[in-house]
Amino acid sequence: MRSKKIGLLGGSFNPAHDGHLYISETALKVLGLDEVWWLISPQNPLKSADDTQLFENRMIQAKALCSNPAIRISDFERTHGQTYTSDTLSKLKEIYPDCQFVWLMGADNLAQIPKWHKWANIFETVPIAVFDRPGYTFKALGGKAARTYANHRVFPASPGRPILDFATRSTPAWTFVTHTKHKLSSTYIRKCVNNAGSACS
Repeated sequence: MRSKKIGLLGGSFNPAHDGHLYISETALKVLGLDEVWWLISPQNPLKSADDTQLFENRMIQAKALCSNPAIRISDFERTHGQTYTSDTLSKLKEIYPDCQFVWLMGADNLAQIPKWHKWANIFETVPIAVFDRPGYTFKALGGKAARTYANHRVFPASPGRPILDFATRSTPAWTFVTHTKHKLSSTYIRKCVNNAGSACS
């Protein structure tokens, strides 16, 4: 049997929303993945705990939102006591040696990934797929991470074409998926709630 190709979408999911679904379902198609796992973080070390809902509530919301059987909602980081993405990836590869993982993230995270713990290890551990977001394209592609690994960027054979073997690429390898400018973000949704819907109009 061939190895499963798994996309990993990590984050607070505070809350989970249609943008997460859109990225995940796009990744399944354009990267030839078998599944996408949402790794719900107990607490993002770069974000305030005061602004983060209880872990259990975020898990419930994510499960309620997602009905796609190819997308799994996971408490892996809490179960295994992981805080940092680099450590999470090492543990996943240790526990699931027969899986081929791809890290999925938005362009905003590519722009600020040098602030992450052992960020270069992430590039060296798994292929990374970056999904474009409104307002972050140039900041992401001009940032430190993109410049450091410029020679390892993987382009589709033609614009918009799938890269079905991406999960099997030797690391470092990253690609930028350009047609995923979904307007929703967790921050935007929280702002809508806090302003009783006025920010959503």
